[in-house]
Amino acid sequence: MRRMGRSGDGRTRRMPARSRGNVIALMSLGILGLVAGVMWDPMRTTAVALLVAISIATVLVSVWGMVHDIRRGHVGVDVLAIVALMSTVVVREYWASWIVVVMIFSGRAIEEYAQSRAQRNLAALVDAAPSQAHRFSGPDEWETIPVDAVRVGDMLLVKPGETVPVDAVVCETTATVDMSMITGEPLPVDVRKGETIASGGVNTGVAITVKAVAESRDSQYQKIVDLVRSAQDSRPEAVRTADMLSVPFTVVSFAIAFLAWSVSGDALRFAQVLVIATPCPLLIAAPVAFMGGTGRLARNGIVIKAQDVLEDLGSVSHVFFDKTGTLTVKRPQVSRVELSAHARESGIDADELLVIAGMVESYSSHVLAKGVESAARDVLATGSYTAPHIEDAQEIMGSGVEARMDGHLVRVGRASFVSASEPASRALEQLPDLTSYEMATYVGLDGITMGRVVLRDVARSDSRSAIAGLRDMGVPRITMLTGDNAISAAAIAGEVGIRDVRAGLLPQDKVEAVRQARDDDSDRVGEHEGARGLVRGALRRMVGLKDPGVVTMMVGDGVNDAPVLAAANIGVAMTDGSSNAASQSAQVVIMNDDIAMVPKAIDIARQTRRVMRQAVYGGLAAAVLCMVVAGFGFIPAVWGAIIQEVIDVTSILWALTSIADRRDERSMASSSDDASPDMEIEPAA
Repeated sequence: MRRMGRSGDGRTRRMPARSRGNVIALMSLGILGLVAGVMWDPMRTTAVALLVAISIATVLVSVWGMVHDIRRGHVGVDVLAIVALMSTVVVREYWASWIVVVMIFSGRAIEEYAQSRAQRNLAALVDAAPSQAHRFSGPDEWETIPVDAVRVGDMLLVKPGETVPVDAVVCETTATVDMSMITGEPLPVDVRKGETIASGGVNTGVAITVKAVAESRDSQYQKIVDLVRSAQDSRPEAVRTADMLSVPFTVVSFAIAFLAWSVSGDALRFAQVLVIATPCPLLIAAPVAFMGGTGRLARNGIVIKAQDVLEDLGSVSHVFFDKTGTLTVKRPQVSRVELSAHARESGIDADELLVIAGMVESYSSHVLAKGVESAARDVLATGSYTAPHIEDAQEIMGSGVEARMDGHLVRVGRASFVSASEPASRALEQLPDLTSYEMATYVGLDGITMGRVVLRDVARSDSRSAIAGLRDMGVPRITMLTGDNAISAAAIAGEVGIRDVRAGLLPQDKVEAVRQARDDDSDRVGEHEGARGLVRGALRRMVGLKDPGVVTMMVGDGVNDAPVLAAANIGVAMTDGSSNAASQSAQVVIMNDDIAMVPKAIDIARQTRRVMRQAVYGGLAAAVLCMVVAGFGFIPAVWGAIIQEVIDVTSILWALTSIADRRDERSMASSSDDASPDMEIEPAA
């Protein structure tokens, strides 16, 4: 049976028309077979002649398809089906011929259904892709244009229920957007003025105005579609290996058939063996399983760039994590607000000072500014305070931000910047010293230091459970790589349960750490496996599989992580859809910025690989066993054809189970011993 589903130019073929044609063919053949079985003798000869003609036509079509595949470099097992069909006609097993013909057409129909089912997630992405945009042509006037006509800087109108056509910045106060198609997150998110919305998000609130920051081809949604498409178009090593096995399987099948014929002297035995031989599991089950796995990953907000990555994911043995932005939240969080004596004398409390600092910091691009602004907005959301009127705000690079507020000069930033009357250290001398993993931004009013906002890195709420989940799955080694100091790294590592910590690293140090760990672990694996490892490696090479050895995974999020993401066997970039900095060097992109998807991706990969192997090797084993039994004459040709079809259908349906999400029975909760007080802290050399 010839592989269907993709055209020569890589585009997805339209399945419905072909499937309908196969259904019609099957109905016609079924009616013909029924007529041949019940027709009285005078008409039976005519029915048989029609059946033989259809069989010959099927042979010719299959031969043409086989030649076409060979020209494209695909060596299949069509010859088994062709010879089996011809042999049943020669030995006058017309019922078996009819079943083989039905088997060929039904196999194609089943394959098309399986591939269309596996590609459903890609189809959903493509169908949901925005095709139009509303561009403002004047005040309160807009025109509908193709999404490809949108240019950077265009002002666009997104109506309620419409999809954001391109990556854009919100020009309204707040927008509520459903990002489930991009990130997998089921709940709508609020996007504030000035923040970016990735294309593909659905406006669930009122009509909003946005400014395009990318064209359609460069927008986040199209990149996801392209990545998923390229992943499903690729052929992983396991699928290529299945294709390679078709040749020895064909040889074995013919050997069993000729042996049965020569020993028994009955040509019928030859036909009886070959009607069971067509190994659809090799042709269909493997690619269907892997396509289902990529679709399942996409449904969970995990995009892979090639199906080979899916295969390697199942063999991960050493996972490296970046700290800042990966194990911790994207930006430092406010831990407390400390007031000077001047602030207390003026009647300013901590929340009021935080609101002032946050509104001024909204005009800054500094990493600390976003954390302060976010905390201030949380205070404003309670309704206890009103946002002050800020004007004449300007950012002074390297120092901070100054602005006018109700006639007062407000400065937020470095201690030396905010104070003019006395050193900030003197104004805050009664306050405790900051720890090595804390940082602060200072607030001054008319040159007087009023206090400081203290921030620190905070571990993600689910980082600990993600690390525990990896350990529960049997990942032997987990390491943190960070450029931060050892004390700060140890604090976060203790919270999330990582014992192996490498601190104070430059980007090149991280690359060397990954490479060194891979080499060291490879030596360790070789020592432990000994002769058994050598034998297993030899067997894998015999069937065309590479020895995975130690598979390293690096999880990061920023530009500085790009070199180490490329150095690892699998680079995993975590993004919220607003940046592609790290994703360019990564093989896996987690679109919903959820660290819990790291063990989820490995689990899906393992399940997919297991399902593929069960479907392929189980189907082949059943086929070989039945061929041997048929060689002894215990399985008639008709029943052999039926058994072969049952094996095919069972294998393909089992491969389809890779698509379905399964209840994770593993406990993702961390145990008390995940964080050890005697963790290894290794600073940079």
